[in-house]
Amino acid sequence: MSIFNQLIVQLVQLMPKTVVGFFSKKYIAGESLEDGVRVVKELNAKGIHATMDVLGESVTNKEEAVADKNICLQTLEAIAENKLLANLSIKPTQMGLAIDENIAYEQVLELVKRAREINNFVRIDMEDSPYTDATINLFKRIYEQYKNVGIVLQSYLKRTYDDVVILNKLGTTYRICKGIYVEPSIIAYKDKQAIRDNFMKALKEMFKNGNYVGIATHDKYLIDESYKLIKEMNIPKEKFEFQMLLGVREDLRDKINNDGYKIRVYVPFGKDWYAYSIRRLKENPAMAGHIVKSILSFGRL
Repeated sequence: MSIFNQLIVQLVQLMPKTVVGFFSKKYIAGESLEDGVRVVKELNAKGIHATMDVLGESVTNKEEAVADKNICLQTLEAIAENKLLANLSIKPTQMGLAIDENIAYEQVLELVKRAREINNFVRIDMEDSPYTDATINLFKRIYEQYKNVGIVLQSYLKRTYDDVVILNKLGTTYRICKGIYVEPSIIAYKDKQAIRDNFMKALKEMFKNGNYVGIATHDKYLIDESYKLIKEMNIPKEKFEFQMLLGVREDLRDKINNDGYKIRVYVPFGKDWYAYSIRRLKENPAMAGHIVKSILSFGRL
């Protein structure tokens, strides 16, 4: 990230929450479950699937984790009641992983069990590197009992290909993405093309073993390369999908949809929208620049 972009992100963080919220609403369904359901219905009407995410992470006590788990249960019920084309994504630290691994296990197990009862699926998101091993272990423990659960791997981590080789043996359902957390160079690639190369290397290995993969990227290069790999390996459509964030690269999203491939959009909602918005801005400074330019434009009206 350039110094100019860093300054823009810092400037946006100094703005009132209401201002950030106004310009971030394209990327967040809203604060309530009803908001999330409304946005998913709009996507479903276009033939686009969704994964619903109750915003929040790094809870500090079991009571918070249980409360967030209960909202996730309500989300699963809402998906079933409204017959939505959607599943659930969860953050491990939101379920208490940073407090105690067994607390997180109990919480996630309850969610996955309920999801299976209503014929649905839970995706365990991957967070920053202090939780990588614990998240993979959590996934394995749940997967021993229920198969309607998947995990996320991040291609900027140098370990990812080795993780794929191990997890493939279980028949894992993946989401592969680049990753957004700031990690030291000893464990993470910093070069853009190196991250892309590792993404494609991991994806090919996942496909080789017949695993289902959510190809999560807004990078046209990676989308084009994935198209090529799918064709070369003759991967059937029921073995993969593309995934994107709400409000990001809708042109590519619609192209993938029109090309006849399954596309799933990550739909975040909840009261913790501000922290999510700032993280998205840090990941995509161009978004922050857009906010600043829009505010300056308002000033000229």
